[in-house]
Amino acid sequence: MVEDVVRTLGFLCMGSRLRRIGERLQADTQQIIDEIGLGIQAGQYPFLAAIDRAGPLTVGELAQAVGITQPGATRTAGQLLELGFVDMQPAPDDQRRRLVSLTDKGQELIDYSKISVWSRVAAAVADLCGDLDGPILEQLAAIEDGLAEAPLAQRSPAKEKTR
Repeated sequence: MVEDVVRTLGFLCMGSRLRRIGERLQADTQQIIDEIGLGIQAGQYPFLAAIDRAGPLTVGELAQAVGITQPGATRTAGQLLELGFVDMQPAPDDQRRRLVSLTDKGQELIDYSKISVWSRVAAAVADLCGDLDGPILEQLAAIEDGLAEAPLAQRSPAKEKTR
């Protein structure tokens, strides 16, 4: 078996390791979304959640709320617009800024997802991380080992409820 260099190098590769875990968690979340058949990308949910929590936001505020660049937020908002989940209109106080809000279809997706996807993913991640204790590198190893053992879709007790 080939050595896991990212794991072996410890703190030197912390960013790569966190990215790897994040990508795995997002891929597992996407599998759950695909099983349910919602037709949305896991990475788009934080945008919808931000609007659901805060109400309509400008693209700049949305980028800040999700922690990405404004061009990235513009791109994702455009994708969500094409899917019919959001609406974009000029902000009333400044026509140069675009205000992003949920459509009825977007709100229905959020309401359904809170029960069928978000609760399931949160329970699965809690199961994955429930016994973690100790130094961060050992915790990361435990998360990676846990994901290799059973992806999120196999960890969620809510899985049976969504079928």
